[in-house]
Amino acid sequence: MGFLSWRMVISALVTILFFHEPCLAEIPPSYTFIHEATKAPKISFYDYIVIGGGTAGIPIATTLSESYSVLLLERGGSPYGNPNITEIGNFGSTFRDSSPNSPSQRFVSEDGVVNVRGKVLGGGTAINAGIYSRGEGKFKNEARLMDDDLIGKSYGWVEKVMVFKPVMGRWQSAMRGALIEAGVTPDNGFSYDHIIGTKVTGTIFDQNGTRHTAADLLRYANPKGLSLLLHATVHKILFKTNGKSKPTAYGVVFQDSLGNKHRAYLKGDQKDEIILSAGSLGSPQLLMLSGIGPKDQLDAHKIKVVHQHPFVGQGMADNPLSTIFVPSPIPVEPSGVQVVGITRFGSYIEGASSVNFIFASPSDYQGFSYEVGGFIFEKINGPISHGELKLQNLDPSANPSVTFNYYKEPKDLQKCVGGVKTILTAVESKAFSKFKYRNMTAQDILDLNAKLPTNLPIDAKTSSSFEQFCKDTVKTLWHYHGGCQIGKVVDHEYKVFGVDGLRVIDGSTILNSPGTNPQASILMLGRYMGVTILRQRLASDKSR
Repeated sequence: MGFLSWRMVISALVTILFFHEPCLAEIPPSYTFIHEATKAPKISFYDYIVIGGGTAGIPIATTLSESYSVLLLERGGSPYGNPNITEIGNFGSTFRDSSPNSPSQRFVSEDGVVNVRGKVLGGGTAINAGIYSRGEGKFKNEARLMDDDLIGKSYGWVEKVMVFKPVMGRWQSAMRGALIEAGVTPDNGFSYDHIIGTKVTGTIFDQNGTRHTAADLLRYANPKGLSLLLHATVHKILFKTNGKSKPTAYGVVFQDSLGNKHRAYLKGDQKDEIILSAGSLGSPQLLMLSGIGPKDQLDAHKIKVVHQHPFVGQGMADNPLSTIFVPSPIPVEPSGVQVVGITRFGSYIEGASSVNFIFASPSDYQGFSYEVGGFIFEKINGPISHGELKLQNLDPSANPSVTFNYYKEPKDLQKCVGGVKTILTAVESKAFSKFKYRNMTAQDILDLNAKLPTNLPIDAKTSSSFEQFCKDTVKTLWHYHGGCQIGKVVDHEYKVFGVDGLRVIDGSTILNSPGTNPQASILMLGRYMGVTILRQRLASDKSR
């Protein structure tokens, strides 16, 4: 059987596997603290309640469980035992899975760009492209992380369990050389750090092509301190006043997969807290559903105002992506993102080979095949352009309305133009020559990509300018953020302004997407803040 025929068989098997639902039996035996929410008592009490078992929530809950009782609520299922999650060759298949048990949830922004959010233990780490690269130096200042030693140790805590050095193939090696020839210098070798130039970076796929998610960090958990519930959808955070000047969070209402409601309460110590880590869509959405947000939003949905907070849902941003498919005259090995070009003008360039990165049908490739070629893509840093998130209804499982305003600010667009030009220069390099048809010009490549499926309607099937190409083909790399920004919704300790007993710690708080890919920084943030909260409480308990 030929190479392409085998690929077709594998593709068919992937389709069949869409409906494979992981069961509790496939969870590591040491994770005795994980249960279906249907098994939860109607009422329970904890020192901490963490909402969202994702990139930030797992490190936070795991850390706090060292000394205190923690309830971690995850609305999705387990990532274990699902090859669409765990195997690198199946990357992207979860995005096309619309079944009730899918680990991802599709949404379309008001800009018209298709996007996804995680709905699985591990959050985005269970469905993303796997790249691991630490944030740039300014992130620690924007995130108010002042302990450099703890930052380093928090990164190390993550990297010890779930980060690997990739095994480089021919296509990725060629791309690395191409970027250097195109001026994305110096060559920084292998590094987790954010450094101007070209580097090989970390990945959460091991040398066997198996994904390691934030769920793997649960091996650090104290099984006597942590209770983790799957398919537990939080409907509301509960507040009380009791004559205090500020409302105080004291519990949550969540629903299991059978539709039964449960209540979990804090035990009542003044240091007990609820920590919201439901992501950049889920966290601002749940704040509003709980009565914290812009008054007009709450009034429109007849939600009782707990605290009027005009900045909840504001500052939403997504780093726009431009992809360029380059067909190859020779076979190409499948690879995820391994090489990163960090330019001086604010564009980050990455690539993946023999992967249907835009999830197009075979006929869309106009006689070529994604299996024999690769995608080189750029995303801009920042971005400067911002939008907002609004409630559409009272259903916490439904997507809110979100607008990102891609390229609203001209500086964002110019960064994209610079990135696309750099990619085309790299494609013309000597290092990349084996993986590009000799007679295919840069304009031919742009025109080919202009005819590939896009989010937005395109009038012309050729690219009239780089600016128009960026606008017409705008996509997402799933790095959206904001909605509960630090300094506006939360203070420097991530405590929500205007209420007590509640913090938000996740990607919704950040001002600019950190580094080339944010997962490393968000994982670190979860561990850093978990340790910070733990240290402060242990010191307080000791003094008492």
